[in-house]
Amino acid sequence: MTELRAIERVGFVGLGAMGGGIARRIIDAGHTVVGWNRTKGKADDLLAAGMGWADTPREVAAQCDVVLTMLTNTAAIEGSAHGDDGLLAGLRPGTVWADLSTIAPDASVALSEEVAATGALYLDTPVSGSPATLAAGQMSVMVGGDRAAYDHVEKLLQAIGPKVTYIGPNGHAILTKVAINLSLVVSVTAFAEAVTLVEKAGVDRAAVVDAALKSVIASPVIGYRAPLLVDDDTVYADVELQQKDLVLAQELGRRLGAMVPTCSAASEMLSAARSSDLADRDFLVSVADVYRRAAGVTP
Repeated sequence: MTELRAIERVGFVGLGAMGGGIARRIIDAGHTVVGWNRTKGKADDLLAAGMGWADTPREVAAQCDVVLTMLTNTAAIEGSAHGDDGLLAGLRPGTVWADLSTIAPDASVALSEEVAATGALYLDTPVSGSPATLAAGQMSVMVGGDRAAYDHVEKLLQAIGPKVTYIGPNGHAILTKVAINLSLVVSVTAFAEAVTLVEKAGVDRAAVVDAALKSVIASPVIGYRAPLLVDDDTVYADVELQQKDLVLAQELGRRLGAMVPTCSAASEMLSAARSSDLADRDFLVSVADVYRRAAGVTP
């Protein structure tokens, strides 16, 4: 195996709400970071905090010993990887590329093979959580790929969040993330359904939310999302972004011949939520709006 490069510079591609927050934690942990984002203005705060700037993903890879990516979907990752200005063109032997995004498992495995051809190593390292859990230092990271590469970057990943778990070979972490997000969306959709049901019966919505947060269903995701049904002030993930994960699960189920009925039902609700006037809000708010309109509940 190629000798891994000492971690002197960390590259970061994708500095949106989540990526920017992760990059900030890495800077705060004392690492030298060089970043790139399609819209440079989104990185102004990071640049003011000392982050370096590269004009292309290729330049990020050429300058850095570890590269982290956090982009919206499979197409965005593949777009940043390929072409004359892509990451693959700049990777050097011994570099580790850790992709924090949630993308199609097959595409992730294929990308790991392309990275290996450059002498670098690729890890699928999807994260679980939201900007709220990131800010609280409770983000979790799953890792798939070469064990030695994982050991090499484990401390760096712990700057993102304390819960870092090695899952197995390339693709296994992203598969695990698909499973987790399937469960997340189904549980949040069911919560919207349940609240609307008793709200239709006359129970105060805020009281239901308060009781739920004190009950056995108060998981972390319900904990930070349920209050949005009372005070809609944050968007953790909108319908389009969250449904992407359900589509990945449905495609995986079809390929494997495995049933995903609750996933499919939740995906149908998210499809309906695209027509909501609140489709730009957090997906819980959008789905709850669909349930309320169907039940004749006044918002």
